[in-house]
Amino acid sequence: MSKNMKISERLGALSIKNVTKVYDPEGVNVKAVDNCSMEIEGGEVCMIVGPSGCGKTTLLNSIAGFHSITEGSIHLDNELLCGPEKPIAAQGADRMVVFQHGALFPWKTLQENVAYGPTVQKTLGAKEAMSKAGDMLAEAGLGNFLTRYPGEVSSGMARRAEIVRALINDPKVLLLDEPYRAMDALTKQIMHESLLETYDRTGVTIFFITHDLEEAIFLGDKVHIVTTRPCQLKKTVEVKIPRPRSYETQSSEDFRKLLAEVNEAVHEEAVKAFQAGERELA
Repeated sequence: MSKNMKISERLGALSIKNVTKVYDPEGVNVKAVDNCSMEIEGGEVCMIVGPSGCGKTTLLNSIAGFHSITEGSIHLDNELLCGPEKPIAAQGADRMVVFQHGALFPWKTLQENVAYGPTVQKTLGAKEAMSKAGDMLAEAGLGNFLTRYPGEVSSGMARRAEIVRALINDPKVLLLDEPYRAMDALTKQIMHESLLETYDRTGVTIFFITHDLEEAIFLGDKVHIVTTRPCQLKKTVEVKIPRPRSYETQSSEDFRKLLAEVNEAVHEEAVKAFQAGERELA
């Protein structure tokens, strides 16, 4: 996909309208998301920030089709994913997820891991899938590690391979749940640059959950700040810093102003969560 295409012309537009999710463990209703609405354009890097346990991952899982919703609706490119008569979205290759914890098969090489999805789904033949996997891993800077196993490469390399494994399916939306949470600052910086290079090549819509406010501003087109549980949209901050971006951007006055604005809104919710004794939801 051409990186010169306007965001509004790309596929992967998400419309989240008045979504509510109530869990009922042991007969005790727990409202994780309450009347939450967001509009995400196709090709947008959408960053979601909020306190731990506020329902961010619940929202992501509803888009992916891992959880049902209680009320509201979610559409992808004007097609209903889930709503009043369809409480859970069908899982599909148009929405691929990369979780916090690694999910590569340890007994398969990086190339075999990436080729696995299209081979099993029979969208590509085995040889074609392996060839495409090799090409995509090379684009991600992993061309010399195709035959290595996940345990033989760094965490950053393994995480890059996971993202490539998601992208080989040509998804409309890439769903990332704090993918760089446990990484040191230097590795995270390299991963940010790699993700932005991937975004420039593909134009895929990115729905990215993070607690790192600098990460949210550096990567995002918009930062959606959500409330402590139950999750509602509190504020949307538009990031008008031009692309491509470099780490020098973070020392600019515009960046620091955006960081202060986001930090103020998130801090208010973090205080509420602390006072309420919120705990991380499963």
